[in-house]
Amino acid sequence: MPATAERIGNMLCGVGESPVWRAADQAFTWTDIPGKTLWRWTPASGDIAQWALPQMAGCIAMRGPGWLLAMEDGLYACGPLQAGLPCEPRPLAPVAHTAPGMRFNDGRCDRQGRFLAGTMVMDMGLAQPAGRLYRYDARGLAVLLDGLIVPNGMAFSPDGRTMYLSDSHPSRAMVWAFDYDVETGTPHNRRPFIAALPAGRPDGAAVDTDGGYWICGNEAGRVYRYTPDGRLDRTLDVPAARIAMCAFGGAGMDTLFITSIRPPSAAPGTLEGAVFALRPGAQGLEETASAG
Repeated sequence: MPATAERIGNMLCGVGESPVWRAADQAFTWTDIPGKTLWRWTPASGDIAQWALPQMAGCIAMRGPGWLLAMEDGLYACGPLQAGLPCEPRPLAPVAHTAPGMRFNDGRCDRQGRFLAGTMVMDMGLAQPAGRLYRYDARGLAVLLDGLIVPNGMAFSPDGRTMYLSDSHPSRAMVWAFDYDVETGTPHNRRPFIAALPAGRPDGAAVDTDGGYWICGNEAGRVYRYTPDGRLDRTLDVPAARIAMCAFGGAGMDTLFITSIRPPSAAPGTLEGAVFALRPGAQGLEETASAG
């Protein structure tokens, strides 16, 4: 696979999000939020499978042989995804939203297996700072941060001691770094990490083995890599403007998988909503499964 982005399959996601590579499956799994669908692509065979969901899932994480799903009204679990069999989520933890019309958005597990995910008001035009960042572990669901509009860009440094979080709403469009207490699963010392991207708004992100932070520039069709000290050192072009999230995977953890968004106004024949893969010359870190 070359360093230029290649389209995977022919699906067009309304909002493709949260791609996760599971080594045991040798496959990427991701969610189309408004499509209420889970997708899975197996690179070795080229097979693509899908599963319908009863609610929108904003993000997913591995949980044992199955999955944790952050949906509209709380966290759910489902068993291993098997082609031809339905995904039947069962409730794990309900969430008490702070405003009407909310759902979970971006999230992932920290290096210790705690699941962190943010919530947002679905109508972004309201610019309502009702979003929260939650942590889920054996103790249940806890609020870590509030006052967010569209929490995104969740990622952790290789040692797990730095947490990254963006707010992708146009009125904020920035990324913060936090010191992260790996013993308690608590972020503190919030500080600006990326005040503004060269173009586009910060969306989903991934971290490589050297601590580089790869962030999708939504509306710019670019993935940017920032060094741990906040310097931009690489830019990759993607043939869709509204890219949403990236994730490393593949047999060598050297494939970057990128999802995108297809708005209702998208012109016929455009690749908005498609998914892409490329080899950027970097290696990623395997995701930690949820311990909760």
